Amino acid sequence: MSNSVQEVKLNAEQVKEMFLYVGEQVRENKPFLTKIDSAIGDGDHGIGMSVGFTKAEENLNKKEFITINDVFKTIGMSMIANMGGASGVIFGTMFTGGVKGLDPQEELTLPLLAQILEGSVKSIKERGKAELGDKTMIDALEPAVDGLKLSVEANHSLLEGLAVAEKCAAGGVEKSKGYVAKFGRAKSLGERAIGHQDAGATTVWIMIKSMREWVEKAAVQQ
Repeated sequence: MSNSVQEVKLNAEQVKEMFLYVGEQVRENKPFLTKIDSAIGDGDHGIGMSVGFTKAEENLNKKEFITINDVFKTIGMSMIANMGGASGVIFGTMFTGGVKGLDPQEELTLPLLAQILEGSVKSIKERGKAELGDKTMIDALEPAVDGLKLSVEANHSLLEGLAVAEKCAAGGVEKSKGYVAKFGRAKSLGERAIGHQDAGATTVWIMIKSMREWVEKAAVQQ
């Protein structure tokens, strides 16, 4: 692996571009997410995520960013204000909660990303009361954070860390198939929800995967 890959740090504008790409990928997967959610949920998850990221894109493109914090807050508030329902609050909290109380940061590194997403998990749990195994986005996000933290300990690059997080998130999505839902419409299905993956967890995996793809492309160009 070249030094340019190992030393990749993203400034705020690069983080903005990364999440614009993430939003594109989530929107492209709207039919897939709708199909998953329709099996055990209301079938509107893909639509909601598409709306949230579309509005986030509009707001991100309105200005240039200096801090990572402002990028995350802009995305989170766009989702909370425009998506509606539980997904808007929870996915918005993923972004706003992750940088809550964080000093202004101008570069995104692997340790910082791990810290932010660990804060996201904490904030989501406080707001939504979901835990690992409840068939929610936490089932992918918490394993992804664990993967990031292990990568920090192993002195991995940002790209390597995201690759590990992607694998962990995918594993979490797979495990969610075996869980009984504790929230939403799927809760009423009881054991009938077993065998179906959670849409929120799937979205988290798509997001982490897209972040890895963008960083990989950016690293190659340096």
